[in-house]
Parts: sequence; C-alpha cells; structure tokens
Amino acid sequence: MAAARKDGAGKDETPLWARLERPAPAPRQTLSPHRIATAAVGVADAEGLDAITMRRLATELGVAPMAAYRYVSGKDELVELMVDHVYGELKLPGDTSGWRETLREIAVKTRELMLRHLWLAQLPPSAMLALTPNRVAVSERSLRAVEGLDLDPDTAMAVVNTVNSYTHGVIGAEIAMRLLMAGQGWSSEQQVFTSLAPQLSYLLDTGRYPAFEQYIYKGRRKDDPGWQFETGLEYVLDGIAARLFGE
Repeated sequence: MAAARKDGAGKDETPLWARLERPAPAPRQTLSPHRIATAAVGVADAEGLDAITMRRLATELGVAPMAAYRYVSGKDELVELMVDHVYGELKLPGDTSGWRETLREIAVKTRELMLRHLWLAQLPPSAMLALTPNRVAVSERSLRAVEGLDLDPDTAMAVVNTVNSYTHGVIGAEIAMRLLMAGQGWSSEQQVFTSLAPQLSYLLDTGRYPAFEQYIYKGRRKDDPGWQFETGLEYVLDGIAARLFGE
C-alpha cells in the first residue's frame, strides 16, 4: 500500500489511484468510487461535462455535499475517475490477435466508446493527459501488440500514437458535428449542410477550390462517418505496414 504523503499544508498528495486502493475507512460505506463515477457519468452523458459539480454529484447520490470528498479532492479528480470508469467499457482484444488487427480493433472500439460518451472529446488538459488504470491498460495492450515487430520503445510508442492521433482526431470532428446539431436542435446532418450553404456557395464560386468542389458534388459518403473512419484507419495501418515491411 502506498504511504500517505503530505504537503506543507498537511494535504494528502498520494495519487488518486493509490488512495482508492486503500481499504475502506469504515465497514459500512454508502459511497464507493464505482457509485460516484456511475452517477457523474450519467449526468455528463445527459447534460455534458459542464453540468458536473461536486454539489450536483452529491444531489444525484443523495448524500451530504462533502461526502464525495472522502474519495476525490474535487472536480479534476472526479473527471479522472469518470474517464477511467468509461474506459473500463472498452473490451481489449485477446493476445492471439496480430498487431494490425489489435490496433484496428482498439481504434474502432474507442470510436464507439467516445460516441457513447461525447464529453470524452471535451476533456480539460489535466484529464486529457491523466494516467488512469483502464487507460494505461489500453496503451499496454497496444504496445504489446507491436512487441514482435523488433521496434525500439520510442518507435513502438510512435506507431501506437499515430493510430491514436488519427482515431481521436476523426472522432473529435464527428462529435463536434453531433454537438452542433444538438445545440441547434437539428435532427439531421442535412440541416448542418443547409446552414453552411451560403458560405460554401461563395467559396466554390470563386473557382479557387476545384478539388474540394469535386468532392462536394461527387462524393457519396459525406453522411457516412463510420465508412470514413474505417477507410482512413485502413490507410493509416497500410502506411505503418509499408514503413515496417515495405508492403
């Protein structure tokens, strides 16, 4: 068990995950990290991350406003707990999968996860970079997938991060579209395109963007984000394979 560390003001500086692994301080606890995270995730899924406050959480849990502070020091740690909680939904591929199949499956499941929890695309920097057990487990599985490729540790992480960056970048744009639609009360992407029509018409009429105009008028998959995501992912994996094996 990690020993408690105190700062100059006597505040416990032990990392969140080490604190949560300590035995419960009393035999009958009405709260638990799981219950706290479940309640907070429910609020964020329905109303967004901005709706999360420690007071709102206490109301959802039916406890005193200070009760959750026995587990998390404030909203920053609460969001970390939420992130770890939902990443626990991501079922990792078995060890028999090859490197490409593993990275592809994790990317597809990450997209599914983030579309269930749109607030994951709006995390503050501290939570975006937070190391949580379930998040690190995803990185661990990804790195294990490329262990047999004879890569040094830095290159292995670069390969994994390339797929991660593609995944989060594309999903971020897809979620932005969903949030825009929700904010405007729109039910279809066609309403988004209609709202953009005046700007689009002006830009295309300048004649300066012929390749983009070709896509606008001849593209047939503009409203199929699943196809767009998986097609782009295959090209990313193809590029990695070509660099590694000259394929």
